[in-house]
Amino acid sequence: MASDPAFGSNDEFRSAAEEAARIGGAILQDWVGRFSVREKSRANLVTEADEASQAAIVNFLKDRFPSHRFLAEENLNQSSAEDEPRWIIDPLDGTSNYVHGFPYYAVSIALYRSNCLQVGVIFDPTRDEMFAAAAGQGATLNGNPLVTSGIEEVSEAMAMASLPIAAPPDDPAIRRFLLGLSSLQTVQRSGSAALNLAYVAAGRLDVFWSSSLHPWDVAAGALLVQEAGGAITDLTGDAIDIFRPSLLAASTEKLNQEVRSVLS
Repeated sequence: MASDPAFGSNDEFRSAAEEAARIGGAILQDWVGRFSVREKSRANLVTEADEASQAAIVNFLKDRFPSHRFLAEENLNQSSAEDEPRWIIDPLDGTSNYVHGFPYYAVSIALYRSNCLQVGVIFDPTRDEMFAAAAGQGATLNGNPLVTSGIEEVSEAMAMASLPIAAPPDDPAIRRFLLGLSSLQTVQRSGSAALNLAYVAAGRLDVFWSSSLHPWDVAAGALLVQEAGGAITDLTGDAIDIFRPSLLAASTEKLNQEVRSVLS
């Protein structure tokens, strides 16, 4: 079993994910100022940088782990059996920010197997910050241990919310955003779910919620929050399912419960 790359250790997988994320991040930075932009759908942007970053990440991981499968944002969805390792990749989370020169974007890579997140890595190439986690081994930022802020009171919490693209005024997500504004200390929208989750894990944010994300947006960050001691559920309080677009991450279980009450 040990000779089959599919059954390597989480340490090995995390190290490979970090290396792949740095490769992808370097490509993003190399494309700054010379990419073109197109819309996949209304206000849903993609650039050559997204595609080049994804190709390099996938090629690197395929070469390292030839039996693994992949799910990635830019048109890559390989089915896998439950016990087969599957890499979940967002080569550029925060494309709109990237396009506008707003330095809040990242590469996100996770490894999923047997219905569990095994490894999660989020790399911010603008700050050279590598957030990493492996199941049962804690979370780190550039090798230093991470722990959530420990905030428990809604009135003291800084939150981020993710809103659907071009959401109409009567969208439930808009209602939740307004409900949050009236109770939390502050609520903002950043454009990068991956970094929002990494920041909850790092104690820079206390809450993040969304009802409109994809697995590649949240997989790595969900593990980071869990391993940093945070509480992550769906918006009803059920166990998080990265394949369903409902997520609430908070610094503590108490805060998670209180924010759910506010948003309901």
